[in-house]
Amino acid sequence: MRRFLIALVGLLAPLLGFGQQAREFVKVDAPVVALTHARVIDGTGAPAQEDQTVLFANGKIQSVSPAASANIPHDAQVLDLHGYSVIPGLVGMHDHLFYPMGNGIFGEMGFSFSRLYLAGGVTTIRTTGSLEPYTDLEIKKQIDGGKVPGPKIHVTGPYLEGAGSWALQMHQLAGPDDATKTVNFWLDQGVDNFKAYMFITPAELSAATTAAHKRGAKVTGHLCSIGFREAAGLGIDDLEHGLVVDTEFFPWKKPGECPSRPEDMDFISKLDVQTGPLHDTIVDLIQHHVAVTSTLPVFEMFVPGRPALQQRVLDALAPDARSAVLANKVRASDAKFIKQRYGSDASPWPAAFKKEMEFELAFAKAGGLLLAGLDPTGMGGVVAGYGDQREVELLVEAGFTPLEAIHVATANGAQFLGESDRIGTISPGKQADLVVIKGDPSTRIEDIENVETVFKDGVGYDSAKLIESVRGVVGSR
Repeated sequence: MRRFLIALVGLLAPLLGFGQQAREFVKVDAPVVALTHARVIDGTGAPAQEDQTVLFANGKIQSVSPAASANIPHDAQVLDLHGYSVIPGLVGMHDHLFYPMGNGIFGEMGFSFSRLYLAGGVTTIRTTGSLEPYTDLEIKKQIDGGKVPGPKIHVTGPYLEGAGSWALQMHQLAGPDDATKTVNFWLDQGVDNFKAYMFITPAELSAATTAAHKRGAKVTGHLCSIGFREAAGLGIDDLEHGLVVDTEFFPWKKPGECPSRPEDMDFISKLDVQTGPLHDTIVDLIQHHVAVTSTLPVFEMFVPGRPALQQRVLDALAPDARSAVLANKVRASDAKFIKQRYGSDASPWPAAFKKEMEFELAFAKAGGLLLAGLDPTGMGGVVAGYGDQREVELLVEAGFTPLEAIHVATANGAQFLGESDRIGTISPGKQADLVVIKGDPSTRIEDIENVETVFKDGVGYDSAKLIESVRGVVGSR
C-alpha cells in the first residue's frame, strides 16, 4: 500500500501544481496575502517606508500603503511584520549552478544551489556561463513547473571560448562561423543569453554578438584576450567582474592575446579612476550602454585575512569542499606562496580589491548600469545565496549607501534583463517576489543576512528549511 501511495503522489504532483520537493518548503500559500506593519525598501533607492502593508493576490502585488489605512480583504492571510523589512527579490546576475571541484574541474550543483539561492532571497538568476546547459535548462523546467524549489532562471548558453583555453569543459570555437552556429543552436534549445570567455577572438565575439542581437539575446563577457573598450566597440552588452580582469591597460598586452604576469594586480591597483585611461574606459562603456557586473565576493577570497569565513558557509559545504576552502585560505596568506606567485613579499590583492571597489563606484556614479552577482568559483568559499548577500554588503563597503546597494542588486538586474515591468522593485502590478528580513538593512546592511521568508510569485518559502535541506551538501551535488 505504501508503494502504491508514493506512486500515486508522483502521478498527481504535476496536477497539484507543486512537486513534493517544493511543497515541503512552502510556508505561505494563499490566494490573498497581507504583509502588515512592515518596513518597505522598494528597490528604487528611495528611503524606506515604515509601518506599511503590502497586499498581493494570485502572485501579483495589489497595493503598498500605510498599515493604518490599508484595506485588507477578510479572506487574506495576514502576517504581522513588526520589526521586519521587506525588499524585492534579489536578481543575481552572475549566479552559476556549478562549483569548483579542484584541478580545473567544476561540478553541477543543481540540487543545492537552486535551494540556497532561493533561501538567500534570490528570486531571479542569470547563470552567466554554463558548463552543463542541458542540465540548467532541465532544472529551470522543473522549477517553473513547481516540482522543485528554486529561483527563476535565465539560462546562459555554453561559454563562447576561443582556442587555447585552460578549461577542459569548454568547447573551443573554430572561428566566426562556429560562433554564429553555436549561438543559434543554443537559442533554439531555450537559452536566452551568452557569455564570451577569456580566449575568444575579436572576430568570434563580433559574430556571436551579431547573431545574438538578431534574435533579441544579449552577450556578456569575462574577457582577457580582448579589452573592455574593444569589446564595447564589438557590440558586447555587459562585462563581468570589472577592472581586475580588464587587460587593456597593460603595456605588455599584445592584440588578441591573453596576458598573465605576476605584476598584473599591482599594476591595476595603481590606475586612477578619475583621470587617464581608466576614466576614459568608464566614459566609453557608458556611451556604448555596456553594463558591468560586480562580483566582489569571489575576489574578496583572495585578500589575505578576509573574509572571516562564516559558520553557515562552512556548514553548507561537503567535508572535502570544506577542507579545500580552508586550505586555500591558509595558502592565500602564506608568505612563501605569495612570494612564489607574485614575486613580492606582500599580496597585491588588498590594493587591487580596493581599486576594484573604486572603479565600480565611479562607474555607477557616472551613470553606468552596475549589476550584482557572486560568482561561486575561485577558492570555493563563495556559496549560492550567502554570496549574493555578501555582494550587497561589499557594495556598501565600496561606498554605496545601503539603499543604493539594494537597488543595484534588484532593480538594475531587472532593467538589464528587460523585466522591470515584472520584478526588481515593489509596486502594484509587479510579481510578488519579496524577501522578508528581520531587522533593517536600510541602516544596517548586515541585516540582509536575516532572511526568514522568500516569496516568489506570491508563494512564501521557508528559508531555514531550505538551508537545512542542503547542509553539508555543497561541493557534492
